[in-house]
Amino acid sequence: MAALSPSKPWYPNPKTQPNRNLKATQIQLINHPSTRRVNPLPSFAIHNNPNIPPLVVVGSANADIYVEIDRLPKEAETISAKSGQTLAGGKGANQAVCGGKLLYPTYFLGQVGEDAHGKLITEALEGGGVLLDHMNTVSAAPTGHAVVMLQSDGQNYIIIVGGANMSCWPDALSEDDLEVLRNAGIVLLQREIPDSVNIEVAKVRLLIVSP
Repeated sequence: MAALSPSKPWYPNPKTQPNRNLKATQIQLINHPSTRRVNPLPSFAIHNNPNIPPLVVVGSANADIYVEIDRLPKEAETISAKSGQTLAGGKGANQAVCGGKLLYPTYFLGQVGEDAHGKLITEALEGGGVLLDHMNTVSAAPTGHAVVMLQSDGQNYIIIVGGANMSCWPDALSEDDLEVLRNAGIVLLQREIPDSVNIEVAKVRLLIVSP
């Protein structure tokens, strides 16, 4: 155990002790209203600035269905959850919202279905400041979703249904999609969409880096 030495007095020399007969002088503080705006998050760029190469996230968007349980059910057993909620998620959508909230020009290139989950994700991305010019809404597949089971001890178990993340992609990306990829400053992939799409995106970027 470390021993701490006793603190020294502020004025060890008696000749330097302060004059106790001095009277305190009251100082009046004047508060001026601040005109400075405080941004709760750091900003890397002005949103929609055409001179800033954008962040393009190519990937997944899921409706995450959370259920809080005490334990996993046994085989053929039905149990009740303590609580449950459905939130917008997916690795790709989460990355895009992070960029949008930092006010960096961010595009999300992905797919959702024509259903309530698709609307939930669209509203969440728009609310996060993400540009959705390159997000497709497909009618032949539901929005991807995940069932997340959370136990009270912190353990979690996740089951993913790919839905529109894995289905109904075109054979090749459109010229508009390719153009935004060519002009991107950063491209993010998560591999929760078909590998053929990831490879096409990677080849576009490779041709730019190594012409």
